[in-house]
Amino acid sequence: MGPESASAGGSAWDSALRLLGVRARSRAEIRERLTRRGFGEETVDDVVRRLEESGLVDDDDFAHQWVESRHRHSGRGRLALRRELRAKGVASHTVEAALAEIEPGDERAQAAALAAKKLASSSLDLTDRADRAKAFRRLSGALGRRGFPPEVISSVVSETIADAHSNE
Repeated sequence: MGPESASAGGSAWDSALRLLGVRARSRAEIRERLTRRGFGEETVDDVVRRLEESGLVDDDDFAHQWVESRHRHSGRGRLALRRELRAKGVASHTVEAALAEIEPGDERAQAAALAAKKLASSSLDLTDRADRAKAFRRLSGALGRRGFPPEVISSVVSETIADAHSNE
């Protein structure tokens, strides 16, 4: 284990298990958190290696679970998910493989549902041209912050406003 005592390694192992008890973590997240807690590089490397060997840390699995959860339940688009996973230290090729599981039609449907919900809660008069423009800006911003691509945002928002306007 190196210059640090076995108890430091055990303590690092316990810390890592506590972190994983809260939620799945990427290899880089575990490494960063253990380092921040003052464990040495050798100890951290050993703990991360042991976690990987035991199957408790797997960046591929983590990325797939993250995309599934955040896309389905939090309404996040590809751009936001890519940004989140990269911030968690997941390798680009792993991120792209996980994002490839999102069907373009599914992402579009998610954006449409969010836009319709947001528009329904607004008090804008869609018969007024200025209010339609305001709705377009608000919905576009909301979907953009959720990480949907610009081409999806533009078409979904236009269709959502047109549908709502024709129903008034």
